[in-house]
This record gives sequence, C-alpha cells and structure tokens, in this order.
Amino acid sequence: MTLTPIELQRYLSALVEQNLPLSTMIWGPPGVGKSSIVAQIAQANELEFVDVRLSQLAPTDLRGLPVAEHGISRWYPPEFLPTGGRGILFLDEVNMAPPTMQGMAQQLILDRKVGSYELPPHWFVWAAGNRKEDRASVFDMPAPLANRFLHLTVRSDFDSWRSYALGRNLHEQIIAFLTFRPELLHKLDPTQPAWPSPRAWEMASGLHNAGLDVAPAIGEAAGAEFAAFVRLYEQLPDLGDVLDGGGLGLRLPPEPSVRYAAVVGLAARARDAAQAYNAFRWLANGAGPEWLQLYVATLVSKFQAQGHLADLVELMQRDPELAGLVGSAAELAEA
Repeated sequence: MTLTPIELQRYLSALVEQNLPLSTMIWGPPGVGKSSIVAQIAQANELEFVDVRLSQLAPTDLRGLPVAEHGISRWYPPEFLPTGGRGILFLDEVNMAPPTMQGMAQQLILDRKVGSYELPPHWFVWAAGNRKEDRASVFDMPAPLANRFLHLTVRSDFDSWRSYALGRNLHEQIIAFLTFRPELLHKLDPTQPAWPSPRAWEMASGLHNAGLDVAPAIGEAAGAEFAAFVRLYEQLPDLGDVLDGGGLGLRLPPEPSVRYAAVVGLAARARDAAQAYNAFRWLANGAGPEWLQLYVATLVSKFQAQGHLADLVELMQRDPELAGLVGSAAELAEA
C-alpha cells in the first residue's frame, strides 16, 4: 500500500484513534520523512515517543543483561524501554540491523515482550526502513518477522511537503523553487554524498536563512539551480507593498520562474486575511487563472498547516471568486 506523507499520517492517526495496536512497518526512500511523521503523530496525540535504532544495538542491548539471582539467571531490561504510560515504540532502521538483531526484535514485535521485559498495554510498536532499490545497506527481512507487520510504503509528494514546509516556516525561496521544480524534491543520486530530499531541503532552508550555500545539503547540481533561481528575486516587485494594498502600478513579471517566486512569496508572507486578499486582487488584475489557483492553493496549505482557519473563513467572505477558489483548494487538501 503506497501513500503520500499526508495519507500515511492519516492512516497512522486512525490506528491511534481506533486503538489498534497492530505492529506496523513503514517503507520508503531515505529522507522522505518517515520518522518525522511518526514523531508528529505522537506529539499530536500526546503520546510518548521512544525511538530505537536497532542497527546500533547488540542483542544484549535489547534483551538486557543476565544477572544471577538465587542460582537463576534473570534478564535486566534496558532503561530506554518504556515501563508505563501511553506511547509509540518506534524501531527505526529495522532492516539495517543484522539478522540476529531482527530475530531479537521479532519477539518484541509479536509477543510485546523480550527476555523478562513486557511492553505496557497502551503502547504501539511501529518500525521503519529503507528498500533495497534505495541503495541502502539493508538486510532481507525474515518472512516470519515480515508477516507480523502491517506494511505501508510512503513516497515523496510535493503537496504534502509544501503543507509541511509552510507549517514549519521554511524559507519562502526554498518553497518557491520547489514549486517551480517539484521533481527536485526527492532525487536520489547514489554517486554523490549530498542529494535532494525532503529532509535535505529542510536543512537547506536553515543554511539559506543563515546566508550559507545550500549545496552541502542538496548537492552541487540542485544547489546551482537554486542559486540561479534566487537571483531572479531581484526582478520581483516589492511584495510588501502588494500585501499592504499598495500594488497599484506594479506589474507581475512575465518570466514563469519569476512568477512562481512572486506568487509563492506572496502566499508565504501574507500574515492575515487582509494581506492575503490584497495579494489576490493584485494577482487577479495581472495574472491568469492558473496563477490565481497556485496562489490560493499555497495560501490554503499555509493557513491550514498553521491553524489559521479563521483567516480562511474571512477570505471566503470577501469575494465570491476568491471563495470558490479557497473552497476548491481546501477540498483538494482534505481529499
């Protein structure tokens, strides 16, 4: 079952909401956000989150140390395993662990216990790993272990990433560039140490905010394209004036890449419904319907991700044309 990050989030959230403690394996390429999604679900549902990297453990690290008591060997479990409460025990990089460790984890996944340790009742056991086609150093998962999991595969998806990026306030130029070049969101290059992925672009946003070259995060080729795109920002009109209602006389440049920068930049910078409406009216006077749709879709993703639903309602009350576009974009985002 292959899902976008948003679809995966909804599926896993439903497991939590319905209290279905089924062991679940999440497959996907490196950098697509598997562990981040699980951590977000734990936070949203006020669950504890224990991240265990099986590939970094020895069998005794999971099962515990044997200690003699009255002539009987007892296993003292490790401190990182939960002893109460509610949460998610996340076994990351599970198939990077050697077969001995996967076998040790099998009992924990199936029986919810290992050695003398038993997982508390209100905990979910989820795992994640890369696939062989991702050029990851992985071991085959034994059939008995695989059969104990639900299996979900996550793929990169620009709309899901855009919503995440807007909610996390990633740099608007990163978002605008990937709106223009979405195929560079995830482009694995096994010949290079750095290559574009959702995780790498988030690192790139931090570098760009600090005024540093982003190539160490996303690779030389993508870094050069992004640098050329950033130089296009010099051709943009003053977006602050547009948002404040002073866009009269300013024109939207005809170059498509510059238009992407302007449209996404306006959506990313709009602080409230009033500014969002000013930008919409300015675009409506100088851009075609496809640019209005892109602006509204980006704006809706941002307001939804940041929880500003009241601004969406106010926007829909300002203009019938805008209301129709906002409603359509919101329905697509929820589909």
